[in-house]
Amino acid sequence: MKKVERNELLGLAEYEQIRPRFLARVIAEKRDRRIIVGDEVSAVFENRDTVLFQIQEMLRTERITKEPAILHEIETYNELIPGEDELSATMFVEIADAAVRDRRLSELAGLERSISLEVLGTRVSARNETRGVFSDRTTAVHYVKFPLGSDLARRLAAKSKQDPKGALFFVLDHPKLGVRMEIPAVTVRSLVEDLES
Repeated sequence: MKKVERNELLGLAEYEQIRPRFLARVIAEKRDRRIIVGDEVSAVFENRDTVLFQIQEMLRTERITKEPAILHEIETYNELIPGEDELSATMFVEIADAAVRDRRLSELAGLERSISLEVLGTRVSARNETRGVFSDRTTAVHYVKFPLGSDLARRLAAKSKQDPKGALFFVLDHPKLGVRMEIPAVTVRSLVEDLES
């Protein structure tokens, strides 16, 4: 999947003019790309549009206008774009109560090593892209990539065109959090579009 390039970004004033339409489109797209993995975890599968949106929003929120800072944001967020035959996700540990969240993040130390996709019965471990990993706790946000390889990506695409049911599961295999959640058909189809782009 092609990375976001500098010439695609709009200036702050231009972005404000198109933002409502762009926001509505990306929210609709993310609805099909977001999964609730369990009571405490959700994930959004990233693609070029979600990353372009995040860059534009970061520039807007932080009022970033200096070229080196813009290039830094592009470089940082482009890391979320999946490579060839790969899926990319941002996973969130979402616990509203601060005290409970702090306790659970400690209990879930090493969670980043327990994330995988089950693709047509084959387990694909996540490659952790999160910066600042701690030994005594996990982070609330995880950036992960799933290297499917060409054969598995091709087989998933073929299955999704017939019947995606049972094709893809999001798996957390941690002693304090075990989940195997089937990814809905609409999300599977969206991810196959990524693989084929």
